[in-house]
Amino acid sequence: MSTGPSQGTEFGPQSSPFNLDDEPTYGHWRARKLRRAPKTLEAQTVPVARLDRLSGAELDKLVEACRRANFAVYQTAPQGDIQGHIQGHIQEAPTMAAVRAFGRQLGLVRFDRHLWSSEEGIAALRKEAGGGRANYIPYTDRPMNWHTDGYFNGSDAKLGGVIMHCVTAAAEGGANWLLDPEMVYIAVRDADPAYIRALMQDDAMTIPENALESGVHRGAVSGPVFSVDAESACLHMRYTARTRSIEWKDDDATRAAVEFLTEMLTPPVEHALRVSLKAGEGIVCNNVLHNREAFVDGPDGGQQRLLWRARYRDRIAGTTA
Repeated sequence: MSTGPSQGTEFGPQSSPFNLDDEPTYGHWRARKLRRAPKTLEAQTVPVARLDRLSGAELDKLVEACRRANFAVYQTAPQGDIQGHIQGHIQEAPTMAAVRAFGRQLGLVRFDRHLWSSEEGIAALRKEAGGGRANYIPYTDRPMNWHTDGYFNGSDAKLGGVIMHCVTAAAEGGANWLLDPEMVYIAVRDADPAYIRALMQDDAMTIPENALESGVHRGAVSGPVFSVDAESACLHMRYTARTRSIEWKDDDATRAAVEFLTEMLTPPVEHALRVSLKAGEGIVCNNVLHNREAFVDGPDGGQQRLLWRARYRDRIAGTTA
């Protein structure tokens, strides 16, 4: 990502852990990042009494978890359960409006609206029987490989924050693995800084053009895997492990970097944490890498997995560099 000649590098501000020429700052940041990296999902889990009315302590814990690993898992009462208790408070099941209010309290306000999001800016992810949505893996029961959301967006429409709220869990399966992109950056840079240089090229990864629905067309989109957001000075990652409908830059440096990433994201994946969301639980994150295991809904239409997903152009407030 070009930040202008006055800053002396095309890979971020002059004093930045993401500037390949600034080893002292990178070393300091790397040591602190590795020291604070969570070892268990429990370290990233925050009970919340009401999504639409966070207490100061709840908000602080959520932001601190996201500062540590760019994601937090929250726990509320499941849909229909109005007798759940957290720290002595009666807890009501969240609504879609409550999820929107939850995002606002974390500085998430600019929705990334797309073809299948509701008027409220939130998409309902479930297994679809037919129609356009059923052609896309998020709307099926199939497993999803490692990716960040919005990898088909251009550099002028980067996704910063994501909320995934579980309304109903699947009868079987459907767990996610979560991985902080900053931990990926460390592993890649430590292996070979040339990999980072290749993955920061403006044409490193291209999503070919696609006709989504009748009359709706998305042109080809090229961009880097790693970039530095000009507004926050934070690292942004745009990536998908899928092999179809992806075009990588045809040079030796990019091929070597992608091969390393593919190998790194082959299980077991260091620093990845597995979360199996129950009804009323959710993930809020700075668009971390994630995947999804295949799932099975209950027979005869029973216990259908349903997640609400809200995507934002904003990062979580209080987590900027």
